Amino acid sequence: MRDQIVISQLGVSAFIGAFEEERKRPQRLRVSLALEPRRDFKNLDDTLANTVDYDAVSRAVKSLAATGERLLIETLAEEIAAYLLASHPLAAVEVEVRKYILPDTEFVAVRLRREA
Repeated sequence: MRDQIVISQLGVSAFIGAFEEERKRPQRLRVSLALEPRRDFKNLDDTLANTVDYDAVSRAVKSLAATGERLLIETLAEEIAAYLLASHPLAAVEVEVRKYILPDTEFVAVRLRREA
């Protein structure tokens, strides 16, 4: 297994849902990320520029989720993965998006893994 930076249950707001009624107001979602940097942790020289800035990643994911309107959480997960792979020094990323919509469930989630 490669070294990972994990961001767990990041709160984001998005206009998302299969039905128009759902998309009328922003919904609170949770996004979890497993980021696999191109460089191993043993070769970072204790320098932020040599790794992935998880604060910048968190802010970017929040901004991306808040932009536009989507029908599917699957679409949002794909957009997050594509953006992170294109803009950060990552070998791979795992994305989970949780939505709190169905009665009698804790949440519904999609999970994916994409490699650079």
